[in-house]
Amino acid sequence: MNKIEAFNQSLFLWINAGVDTPSWAVDTAIVLADDLVYLIPVPLFVLWLWDDGARRNQAIKACLVTLLALGANQLIGLVWLHPRPFMIGLGHAWVPHSADSSFPSDHMTVFAGIGLTLLFSGAFRLAAAVLTTGFAVAWARVFLGVHFPLDMVGAVAVAGVAYVAISPLWRMAGDTFTNLTERLYRVVLARPIASGWIRR
Repeated sequence: MNKIEAFNQSLFLWINAGVDTPSWAVDTAIVLADDLVYLIPVPLFVLWLWDDGARRNQAIKACLVTLLALGANQLIGLVWLHPRPFMIGLGHAWVPHSADSSFPSDHMTVFAGIGLTLLFSGAFRLAAAVLTTGFAVAWARVFLGVHFPLDMVGAVAVAGVAYVAISPLWRMAGDTFTNLTERLYRVVLARPIASGWIRR
């Protein structure tokens, strides 16, 4: 474990921005680290509004995988508090962050949960876009000093386990759940659907 942690810290110091880092690089990393996660609903809306049952099925499954993975993150944080780099005086922290457990990264978990589900469901282009964006966010959060590199690896692993856990349940009840969700969608948004603003 000590060797893994030593490797984790060494890799962090190699990626983390130093005091001589240009301000434009830090500012760019802040945008990547904090703002790109808000784009996550976009691919899900695209899948839903495509008006295809299979794609809507993918979108709902991706949400459930991600929610399960985020819940697992909370349990991991309760059982094992892994300090963030700034909590042990390592490197430079360029953005403020609460002193909670760093492992796994919630941001990367969101991108990995959505991206892996889309990838294994056959939506390769959309999955590639989500995962590529996720890797950019992961790099930025290490660059800014709020995460270790292995926090990101752990996030992908947790998302993968969540996908494996959800998949057999989804094979049994996924279509039913999607149909129920579509019915609710058509009731709640009946007026915009009737007006032709959004697809049925």
